Amino acid sequence: MEMTTYQLRNVCFRERLVDGLVQTLDREELIRTILKYRSAEASLFIRQSCLGGFDRVEAAARTYLNTPLKQLGDIRIPARIVLYIGMATDRQDRYRIEAGEELSESNALLVNEDGELCGILNVVKDATEAGVYYLQAGKDAELKRTKNRNYSLLFFRKLDSDYLYKTYYSAHPMPPTNLHYGKVPVAELEIRELEETTAVLAIDFGTSNTTAGAYLDSSYISSPPSHDVMNGRIRLNAINYVSFADMSGKQGAGMAMLPTVVSAADCSDPAAIQFYYGHDSLKQLKKNSYSGHATVFRGMKRWVNHYEKIEELTDPHGNVAQMKRSDIIRAYLLHVIETAEHQFKCRFNRLHFTSPVKLKSQSLEMFKEILPEYEIESEHALDEGMAVLYNTIADQIEKNNLTDGSEYQALVIDCGGGTTDVSSCRFRIEDGHVAYKIDIHTAYENGDTNFGGNNLTYRIMQYMKIVFADYYTHGRAAVTDIDTLIPIPGTDLFRYVDEEGIDAVYDTFKLRYEAAEAIIPTKYKQYEVRARDDYRRVRGNYYFLWEIAERMKTEFFRRTGILRNRFLNELGDKADNDLIITPVDRWCISVLDNGEFKDMNECPDVVFTIKEMTQLLRADIYEIVRKFLDEFYQDGRLQDYSIIKLTGQSCRIDVFREALKEFVPGRSIEFRQKSEDPGQVPDLKLACLRGAIRYQADRKAGYIESWITNEVPTIPYSVSAFTHNRREKMLMSSLERSDPSQTAISRPIGASEVEFHLKGSDGSARYTYVYTNRLSDYKSVLYEDIAALYGDRIRQEDTDSIMNGEAKFFVSAGNNRWGFEVIPVARIDDQLQLGKKRFFPFENEATELDFFDGLK
Repeated sequence: MEMTTYQLRNVCFRERLVDGLVQTLDREELIRTILKYRSAEASLFIRQSCLGGFDRVEAAARTYLNTPLKQLGDIRIPARIVLYIGMATDRQDRYRIEAGEELSESNALLVNEDGELCGILNVVKDATEAGVYYLQAGKDAELKRTKNRNYSLLFFRKLDSDYLYKTYYSAHPMPPTNLHYGKVPVAELEIRELEETTAVLAIDFGTSNTTAGAYLDSSYISSPPSHDVMNGRIRLNAINYVSFADMSGKQGAGMAMLPTVVSAADCSDPAAIQFYYGHDSLKQLKKNSYSGHATVFRGMKRWVNHYEKIEELTDPHGNVAQMKRSDIIRAYLLHVIETAEHQFKCRFNRLHFTSPVKLKSQSLEMFKEILPEYEIESEHALDEGMAVLYNTIADQIEKNNLTDGSEYQALVIDCGGGTTDVSSCRFRIEDGHVAYKIDIHTAYENGDTNFGGNNLTYRIMQYMKIVFADYYTHGRAAVTDIDTLIPIPGTDLFRYVDEEGIDAVYDTFKLRYEAAEAIIPTKYKQYEVRARDDYRRVRGNYYFLWEIAERMKTEFFRRTGILRNRFLNELGDKADNDLIITPVDRWCISVLDNGEFKDMNECPDVVFTIKEMTQLLRADIYEIVRKFLDEFYQDGRLQDYSIIKLTGQSCRIDVFREALKEFVPGRSIEFRQKSEDPGQVPDLKLACLRGAIRYQADRKAGYIESWITNEVPTIPYSVSAFTHNRREKMLMSSLERSDPSQTAISRPIGASEVEFHLKGSDGSARYTYVYTNRLSDYKSVLYEDIAALYGDRIRQEDTDSIMNGEAKFFVSAGNNRWGFEVIPVARIDDQLQLGKKRFFPFENEATELDFFDGLK
């Protein structure tokens, strides 16, 4: 595990290293100072390709390989090794090497019986087990297949390994030397090219986290890698999830989920910008105390309507570059694909993306544009709700729980990391002669782009900030009671939200949070005009509190039986089964005291309880459920649904079930809570991905024949415009099925700007769009031309009524796109004129909640 600058300075303090304390050293200098003191140095691995380096190392080996060392020849290596050209070999491949103290981290040479150099590998020490190393190589490592296939590995002392490193990268000849080595024959070694597969890689590109996987049958490639099958990385004739290494976890163990986060790693060459992805990105953010220069991107899924926008990037060294959002998403997705190809040892050409039902058209359009070299499933692509539902349908078919020919109705509530969506579905299953016949009708019902797991993390972060502010102000005697912040009893909370509204529940809480800003400031946007150190401290406060709030939320709601949680700098013995200790590598909160910042480095003696967390989140969760289901409940439609499916990583909180039972008492609600292991992903998060994979696999195998109809969605927005006498005219009504017919607002043809006002289902103003009207955009047409383009969406009687000099701006829901279209039709000198159509999305960044804008 890498150490922060703060931890490195503490090492210097404990070891009394004067250089590390007196001088103002950066992180790399501190590392060099400590290594020098401990007589250790960083390992010099040959990883990045260098022109001519391979030949120089081969020549040096032929000339100076003179002294065999017996102790280096007793190293134990795997009997069978398979290396792939153009693909990295890492710890996840589990090529384990066992040796005594004579071996250290070094470079190793792969040679054949004739002494030809066939590859350069790295021997990397295991972080936890003494005497254990792993064979690794970068994806650019040069591998050469020769006629002679009797291979051996040459191991070296560190001194000799460093000589080979300098030989590889040096442009000048190295002085002669005598290389000491140990030679270990490899029983069986293969150098392969990656084989293309017909299997489909399914990707669930989420707001907060991304998952991927594929169904791999026994013939997905001609020769499945036996090594990976035996160690469990590949399961034949089963669903396989892509495992993403989290180097901050235990031994860099992998998990089937990658945070949807990208940060700039190196912008020195604008044509070849390097990134950190997922866990690595978060690790870098943490390593730099949450206040580095590097640009960090989150919530990239929200870019679907504006993915051509240019972003400015800054790397940790201050280099600046510009890049399209589409290229950033592409880089992230290519990382996901490459990780899948590395794990499954094949080349994918076919991809399936799940997306929100309302944004399915725009999402698929974006994915096809940014990944043109891949075949992206569109005709049989499932939206997220449909994928979740098919997973349930497949389970019921396997259990024989569905009546042949009966129609079922289902409601899917998907609360993910950043958004919540509700979709409905009617389906009928018939047991046909050769396959199940499945007829599915699905529709979007409602949603909230500003509520998801991040809202719950933020609420917990707010509570932590209040508690810690009280602690640092009043000391150990401070006791922050959740019942004083939210004074409504838990049993009455749902009724109170119904009667008084959600804001009334958190009035006192919000006042205390604002008061805590004077003690533990987190609104770093307000510090941009202040001293640099002050800005970095405040920004660090927010990101640090956010991280520990996310970790505590995960611990509480992933595991059963955990009632209390506290933080400590080091993980000690657990005294109680109901108490979990969350270790924190570095505790540092900057507290304002009489206008001066003080760094608090000791964890507060505070214990958080599940009762507090439940009371804290109960009203938020009930409000979002009530918002979606109240209308269904009032008009009796809710009783028509035989399946109510909760999914998404946030739905694992029991309060969701409690809230649902207020509307559907005694009903069966599908809610899975599995995977208490910290290295595993909750079952609810994988339901969408699993459903998509099963659907594609069942179709491919011919087990099902399916017909999916996407019905007209319910639109939770209204669009209006004002007439010349300031009367508001409703052009599109909220919570109605989108209607292809058009309504219009009229303006003089010379009007250069026309405003359209978007409102939410509660009538609150969301955004004002401006249509820029240019006379040069109009072209003379006949009504028949308009009808050919828009059919009955613009009726002839509506165009016949247009006066000379008048322009009518017709408004309707976008054609299979989540937004509305404006189409201007005018009349000039008795001739119809058709203007330029423009699409406006219902949701854009100005209307979306950003938890990392520095104002929270």
